[in-house]
Amino acid sequence: MTSPTPQADFDSPWKEIIERYFPDFMAFFFPQAYREIDWKRPYTFLDKELQQVVREAETGQRRVDKLVKVFLQDGQETWLLIHIEVQGQREANFAERMYIYHYRIFDRYRRQVVSLAILTDDQRHWRPDHYRYERWGCRLSLDFPTVKLLDYEERQDELTTSVNPFAAAVLAHLQTMATRQEPAERYAAKLRLAKMLYQRGYGRQDILELLRFIDWVMTLPDNLAQQFRHELTQFEEEMKMQYVTSIERLASEEGKQEGKQEGIQEGIQEGIQEGIRESIVDALTVRFGEVSDEIVTRLDQVEDVDTLRSLRRQAMTVDSLDAIVQLLPETSE
Repeated sequence: MTSPTPQADFDSPWKEIIERYFPDFMAFFFPQAYREIDWKRPYTFLDKELQQVVREAETGQRRVDKLVKVFLQDGQETWLLIHIEVQGQREANFAERMYIYHYRIFDRYRRQVVSLAILTDDQRHWRPDHYRYERWGCRLSLDFPTVKLLDYEERQDELTTSVNPFAAAVLAHLQTMATRQEPAERYAAKLRLAKMLYQRGYGRQDILELLRFIDWVMTLPDNLAQQFRHELTQFEEEMKMQYVTSIERLASEEGKQEGKQEGIQEGIQEGIQEGIRESIVDALTVRFGEVSDEIVTRLDQVEDVDTLRSLRRQAMTVDSLDAIVQLLPETSE
């Protein structure tokens, strides 16, 4: 008998894929904003600054919040802050929270703030897009663009032909929601999506990242998860794409998911650290060629998971291996 389908974790994978593919995120969901941003200039995620805003606001449970500094195409030294919320369930005070965060970000930076919302819940008619109140002639209003992922159910043909990585992410999300009580159907859908990544012509690193997102979101019972890895390995061999490390990374992420659900134990923590280190080395190898033993040794000394995740993001964007070396601790004597 097949085990029940495990509860999917949406927040963490959405947070990471937005960071990894931020320009693609904007192009896919908010094309007008994408066209007005100067992508030749660096954008900056202000996670620590946003966390301070969140702590001060104290509006209840936080979802996936991202704050990004970007520059515009107008040629002047102007920049604005994009506040992104990924909301996974109906929340009575969501619009109020959008306003509070918007105002607090503005108050801190005195810069224009654009608040955007991605609604990943299953309540088709819940579509908050503004916060307003009025009393005695005093009016306050904030309107914010929202994207409802359920609306893409009627556009799945479009999603299957798009090369934007968020097309694959939305497909994975929709299939996860549609197969909550059907592990066998989720297995079949997950395998189709995984194979589609190889057939669509993505590069190796993109396949690794998107496989990781799909595996993280589309959780399976242990027996089907093992079967999925076996089937995908066979498919890789048939396609003559020996990305075996992708399967190994999927396995390491299972430990990460278990850690979130059951409390991270020492052995799981070590597995998470090692999996992230391997992905850093893999990214550097793809971009710059062979990675020296010194870098590997210095990377092994980094144990903090948040620091490792930051290094993984840097590995995907730095201009040279020397730039990564500068971020690593000196080799212990």
